[in-house]
Amino acid sequence: MSAQTIRDAVIIGGNRIPFARAHTAYATSGNQDMLTSTLNGLVARYGLQGEQIGTVAAGAVMKHSKNFNLTRESVLGTPLDPKTPAFDVQMACATGMEAIGSMANKIKLGQIDSAIAGGVDSISDAPIVVTDELRGILMEANRAKTLSQRLKALSKIRPAHLAPQAPGVNEPRTGMSMGEHMAITAHAWGITRQEQDELALASHKNLAAAYERGFFDDLVTPFKGVTRDNNMRADSTLEKLGKLSPVFGRDLGPEATMTAANSTALTDGASAVLLGSEEWADQHDLPKLANFIDYEEGAVDFVDGAEGLLMAPAYAAARMLKRNNLSFEDFEYLEIHEAFASTVLAQIKAWESEEFCKNKLGLDSALGTIDRSKLNVNGSSLAAGHPFAATGGRIVASLAKALHGKPGKLGFISVCAAGGQGITAIIEGR
Repeated sequence: MSAQTIRDAVIIGGNRIPFARAHTAYATSGNQDMLTSTLNGLVARYGLQGEQIGTVAAGAVMKHSKNFNLTRESVLGTPLDPKTPAFDVQMACATGMEAIGSMANKIKLGQIDSAIAGGVDSISDAPIVVTDELRGILMEANRAKTLSQRLKALSKIRPAHLAPQAPGVNEPRTGMSMGEHMAITAHAWGITRQEQDELALASHKNLAAAYERGFFDDLVTPFKGVTRDNNMRADSTLEKLGKLSPVFGRDLGPEATMTAANSTALTDGASAVLLGSEEWADQHDLPKLANFIDYEEGAVDFVDGAEGLLMAPAYAAARMLKRNNLSFEDFEYLEIHEAFASTVLAQIKAWESEEFCKNKLGLDSALGTIDRSKLNVNGSSLAAGHPFAATGGRIVASLAKALHGKPGKLGFISVCAAGGQGITAIIEGR
C-alpha cells in the first residue's frame, strides 16, 4: 500500500469510570462489570446505540479463566450492534496503549473505519489459584471412570494442598516486585526522596485542579456511587508525604526513597477510547480531538542485562522520535505514566543524559530537555491510580482533550510495563 493511501486515525473521545483503590468502592465488581459500564458510558456519550463498530480491542492483566472472552462479552452487554467484533489484548501495564495503537493502525490502513480500545483491571476481584498439587488431584478425579477411582484420587488431598495462592505482581524471572526493581533503578540514577515526593504532590494537585475546573466532566462516568478517583488526595503536602517510611528498597537503609505515596497504589478501574477515520467521524457528526500519529513498543533485558525493569520506554522513545524527526522540545504536553515517581524521573534523566543517549541509545547527543511545566498537567497515575490495563485509555483520552483546539500541537506518551516492556506514542491536536 502506498503512503498516499494512509488515512488519519482520529481520537474522537474517551470514557472511564473513576478509578478506586483496590478493596474499596469496587470490591464486589469484576472486570466485565467495570468494562461494560465504561463502554456503556462511551456509547451514551457519543450516541453509538445500535452502531456496528469496526473492532473493539481491550484486555485485563488480572483475569479469571471464565473471562476468556472478556471484551466480546462486555460488548454484548452494551447497546452496540452485536455484530461488532471484539478481542482481548494483554501487554501488562501497556495493554491499553497496545490496544489503542493497533486499532489506530487498522484505521490508518483502511481495514476498519471505527474502533474502541482500552482496558480494565480489578485487583479486588483477582483470581485465586489453587496449588499445583490440588489441581492435579482434581483433574485426576475428573478423569476417573468409576466412583472408587474418584474417591481414591480425592483421598490424596492434604490440608497443605488447600492453601489458596493469590496472584502476585512479582516478576517470574527474578521473583522481585516491580517496586523492588524500581528501587534499584532509582538508586542507580541518584533519584532523591525530595524530587519523588514533589512529583507525587504535583500529580495530586494537578488531578484535583482538573476535576475542579470540569476537565473530566466528559471523560468520566460515575460507577457504584463513585464520581472521582478515590485515591486522589487534594490536601496532600510535602510535609505529610515526608513523614512516610520507605516501602521499597529498604535494604538500602537510609538511602531508601520509595514510599507508598510516591508509588502507585493497587487500583480497580476501566477506560475506553473511541477512534475513527475522519470520514466516519464526520458522517456521525462526532468531534475530532486529535490524531493518533505513531507508537513504538520497547523491551529491555532486565534479567541478565544491566537495564532497569521499567526503562524500556527510554529506548522506544529514541526510535520513535528519530523516525518522526522530533525532539522533546517539539511537544506541547508530555504524559509519562507514574508507575512510581522514580520511574518518571529515571526516564527523564536518561533522555537528558548525553552519556546514556550516546552509550545506550546510539545517539550523538541527549534527546533533549523535558519541560516540567508540560508534564502530566492534569495529574497522572500517582493520584488517579493505576488499574494496569486501563491506564493507556486514561492517558490517551485526557491528552487528546488537552490538545483539542491546538491544531498541530503534539503530545508525547510513555507507559512502562512489567516484563521489561513499554510503549511510547505521539498524538497531534486538531
